[in-house]
Amino acid sequence: MEPEQREEQQFGSFITGSPTASTDEKTMGMLAHLGSIAGLVVGAGFLGWAVPLFLMLTKGKDSSFVRSHAVESLNFQITTSLAMAVSVVLMCVGIGFLLALIVVIGNIVFTIIAGLKANEGELYRYPVNLRLVK
Repeated sequence: MEPEQREEQQFGSFITGSPTASTDEKTMGMLAHLGSIAGLVVGAGFLGWAVPLFLMLTKGKDSSFVRSHAVESLNFQITTSLAMAVSVVLMCVGIGFLLALIVVIGNIVFTIIAGLKANEGELYRYPVNLRLVK
């Protein structure tokens, strides 16, 4: 069985048992992604992981849809934080400035795409992501 099919079988709410996400679940899934941008802005670039972690720990217990989006977003924010740390080190050489710009633009673009997919009720996997949180 393909991994995507397995995800679709496990997808659904623990509350209703429905195979499709409710409006609240879609909103929370979208918030898991787009809230990370707000966390980056409010936290001066350091709190992008806060909103996905909060949603994973609170709403993730009730909905597998919200949990999967929160975990995916949290992993992506950890990945971009590591990429930014590498770019800060490479700023001594000069190439780090370009790398930091690429990471910031990629973070914003992929996070918006993921938020839109979550709002449509689809599961989204970031193309570049270290899957550290399961």
